[in-house]
Amino acid sequence: MRILVTGGAGFIGSALVRHLIENTEHEVLNFDKLTYAGTLTSLSSVASSPRYRFKQGDICDERVVAAAINDSQPDVITHLAAESHVDRSIDGPGAFIQTNLVGTYTMLAAALDYWRTLEGERAEQFRFHHISTDEVFGSLGETGFFTETTPYDPRSPYSASKAGSDHLVSAWGHTFGLPVLITNCSNNYGPYHFPEKLIPLMIVKALAGEPLPVYGNGTNVRDWLYVEDHVRALQHVFEKGKPGQTYNVGGNSERRNIEVVKTVCAILDRLHPREDGGSYSHQITYVADRPGHDQRYAIDPAKIAIELGWKPIESFESGIEKTVAWYLSNRDWWSEILDQTVAAKRRGLGA
Repeated sequence: MRILVTGGAGFIGSALVRHLIENTEHEVLNFDKLTYAGTLTSLSSVASSPRYRFKQGDICDERVVAAAINDSQPDVITHLAAESHVDRSIDGPGAFIQTNLVGTYTMLAAALDYWRTLEGERAEQFRFHHISTDEVFGSLGETGFFTETTPYDPRSPYSASKAGSDHLVSAWGHTFGLPVLITNCSNNYGPYHFPEKLIPLMIVKALAGEPLPVYGNGTNVRDWLYVEDHVRALQHVFEKGKPGQTYNVGGNSERRNIEVVKTVCAILDRLHPREDGGSYSHQITYVADRPGHDQRYAIDPAKIAIELGWKPIESFESGIEKTVAWYLSNRDWWSEILDQTVAAKRRGLGA
């Protein structure tokens, strides 16, 4: 198939592109604006493939989006392009509304125009696959799980913008008949993760000998999903999923944030001991919490397991070991990003 991936230079998008080029026969057009979080070096291993192409563009630009779709003639559009960092959404919500809502509308409008030109089997097989987050469901108590029927209850500007984009995609399916798919995933981690998110931030700060900032009391719980497991799930969904359906993708790996940080420290202690012989855990410091910080996320991935045959391969223990080892072996990748951006700066404190 020919697949157009929006946001293919981002963390999950680049993992999907690498997976499709390395493990399938699909052709890929990577359509990415190359914002601060888009890094083409994440795709160096597949950049020379004759089945891979890159086009720089903004999903809010109707003309450029239409040109990319008409040029690539995709069988599938996987829409990952988004502003995704909760802290940044607190400081500057406007970019999230523009990219996540207006951009998704622009993609849907162009996809609908394109789909209406297709005939026969090509029209029947076309899919618009929107990749979203479990944060649209709000915050859980100590028990329970998010399912595909959980009511939406977004709590941050980021999650509200993603909830809105989910609703737009669903509406284009119901109203116009566009064959759409939606996936909502739990927290991803793994190689090539931009170093402003929890796990890569802790790794790079630990290695720099800096304090490891843990929000609040560190008891917030997330369900962690190794990114390569996630992109396998995405392939299952756009190849075998039923149009109009939503699938939740989770890693069955709930951990408190403080547990995650301590696990990272323990692995670093073993793989790259501090020169003074102390533990990296001594660098942990508690800082002011994020406003409106959701307490717990957890996904029930039974539907995608039963209907599409997907389940995660990596446990949190195996995935986090691979992740820390990758960052130790690929300092050039993330040190260049730190030199060019202020990824490690604290954001999201609000007024």
